[in-house]
Amino acid sequence: MNNLDYIITQLKQGEVIAYPTEAVFGLGCDPFNDNAIKKLLALKQRPVEKGLILIAPTLNYFDQIIDFAKISTEQLQRLQQIYQRPTTWIVPVKSTVSSLLTGKFHSIAIRLCQHPAVVQLCQQANMPITSTSANLSGQPPCRHYQEVLAQFGEDFPVLKAEVGTAKNPSEIRDLFTNQIVRQG
Repeated sequence: MNNLDYIITQLKQGEVIAYPTEAVFGLGCDPFNDNAIKKLLALKQRPVEKGLILIAPTLNYFDQIIDFAKISTEQLQRLQQIYQRPTTWIVPVKSTVSSLLTGKFHSIAIRLCQHPAVVQLCQQANMPITSTSANLSGQPPCRHYQEVLAQFGEDFPVLKAEVGTAKNPSEIRDLFTNQIVRQG
């Protein structure tokens, strides 16, 4: 990942970046920067009401996001478990979190991601990052950084690394009910 420092700089400057995840390239930004989130939503033409997923390698990155007081010990164990497929959880959110992230919901979707690129991004930027598939409306999600550049332009900040081996985007589950919201 020879361009990691450049990508971190772009992320911290409020730009939208692309990076590999378990199955596809994701578009991400600083979840604590409302202007960056607005850029991401505009780029994706994504309605704010839908909310966004946040990813990071460990739960401590979500200390300012998740309302841990509303999570039981059993639910916390479920959240921290390693799964065979990428699993995103809908969890209680702190009232201070931007509605640009939560959309019309009183919860937020988070995923613990062990993809090496995501681990390095979060560690070096010292934050979780937003995650939505890297593709323009009507186009398939990008699985290679060259596809990202073809859709978003040669100057788009994309981390040049490989996606993981997952075949499908993450499954989304409700932490309280364990019900599947989106099949993975």
